[in-house]
Amino acid sequence: MRLQFLGAAGIVTGSCFLLETAKTRIMVDCGLFQGRRDVRELNYQDFKVPPASVDYVLLTHAHIDHSGLIPKLVKHGFKGTIYATPPTIELCGVMLPDSAYIQEMEVERKNRKNRRAGRSLIEPIYTVEDACKAQSYFKAVNYDEITQLTPDIRMRFVDAGHILGSAMIEICINEDGAETKLVFSGDIGNKDQPIVNDPSYIDDADYVIMESTYGARLHDQKEKEIELLHQVIWQTYNKGGNLVIPAFAVERTQDLLYHLYLLIQEKRMPPMPIYIDSPLATAATEVFMDHHDFFDQEAADLIPEDEDMHQIPGIKFTKTVAESMALNKADRVIIISASGMCEAGRIRHHLKYNLWRPESTVLFVGFQADGSLGRQILDGRQCVRIFGDEIAVKADIKVIEGYSSHADQAGLVQWVKGFRRPPREVFIVHGEQEASAALADLLGTEHGPRVTVPSLGQSVELLPGRAIAPTEENIKTLYASITARLPELLVSGIDHRTRSEILKGLAHLDHIIKKAE
Repeated sequence: MRLQFLGAAGIVTGSCFLLETAKTRIMVDCGLFQGRRDVRELNYQDFKVPPASVDYVLLTHAHIDHSGLIPKLVKHGFKGTIYATPPTIELCGVMLPDSAYIQEMEVERKNRKNRRAGRSLIEPIYTVEDACKAQSYFKAVNYDEITQLTPDIRMRFVDAGHILGSAMIEICINEDGAETKLVFSGDIGNKDQPIVNDPSYIDDADYVIMESTYGARLHDQKEKEIELLHQVIWQTYNKGGNLVIPAFAVERTQDLLYHLYLLIQEKRMPPMPIYIDSPLATAATEVFMDHHDFFDQEAADLIPEDEDMHQIPGIKFTKTVAESMALNKADRVIIISASGMCEAGRIRHHLKYNLWRPESTVLFVGFQADGSLGRQILDGRQCVRIFGDEIAVKADIKVIEGYSSHADQAGLVQWVKGFRRPPREVFIVHGEQEASAALADLLGTEHGPRVTVPSLGQSVELLPGRAIAPTEENIKTLYASITARLPELLVSGIDHRTRSEILKGLAHLDHIIKKAE
């Protein structure tokens, strides 16, 4: 059994891991590389294995750094099945074509320059048509549903609490009489976030592949996000400027909308129109509203299932390019636009028209990858280049870290502590080198399992897990243990999800016994 780190190793983006057994190839995530130019150029390289040789893709969530190369995989020959949760599939249905459209527009712009310079023309990584074609390969799987991929491999999604539909993935592989369990964390959510549930804990694993986005940082914030947002809004209003918020179209925009919805209901907002200027964010918000059953209890109680976000007074969703351009002349408005790292999309236009204005504010509410325009602004650059123009940074630059949908260092450590049986080995991925190294040092000294920070492209051989001999004595011992503990557990008041897991497990056992009778 071999695991290869094809992305998100030593960097945050491009999440992609290849798990190979004697008969099967499974790819976990297939994400787009983002950030520095040398990192983005990895998107144009050939896959390390022929796409046609991959049997399954298991997708943790819809963010482009996890899903964004799926159309390329399909374009170059993948014929297998892509498993994801229902919200993830619907979000990919709007995000992947949007990613393709951005690539097509960027390539068209570059090719105009190439023609004038007599250089060779380039092609997009994939087209909108490729992205739409990829949707036919998706298959929906709900949380906690056990899926038998092959006679020897089964998998399960559990709630990662990161964005709507995000999942951690358990993969159990039977080889040579031993079962090996791998857990891919995906992006582990931050606790107490709007809309989504808190991240799940997992009892045991032999190998854990976990993210480390904030492996070296704590979310340094004592006040609630909504109160900090409220302060920034009023400060900007009193200055007479615009509040520009670069926000990821999926989850972050909806988190902001949730808090703005609360502030409007509580009549705590100044007369400051709110514009959601991102077609992708608008489409993603509609997907969210279609999956009310995935909301946490607080959001489900607050937002009626039939609520139409387009009809809320004070919140406007722009539909046309002309409506977006009109915001260039607006004053005392709130503009929420994508992309969240300011690498593409309408947000770049809004930064061009507002960064140089001292009365305006730019508020960051999400992670900014190394090399991105957002990181340059956060790092204090006094001048940045946007669409070929040098733009002075005179606006107030604010950050609210609590909106992060990633667990911080403490949250990541707590998640590892949640394993009742420590993993044999933990692989630290999806983080910049400093963050991954800091988390690895902390886990290695405090919690015992072997910790590895793999490099991009590295392959490791995984040893089989612990074998349990199928003897009559072992079966009787395990049966006696279960029957002794289960009644007391049920009386103690376990949660609905745990009850469902127990019921599914017993139903599966009943099915096996009936087949054997």
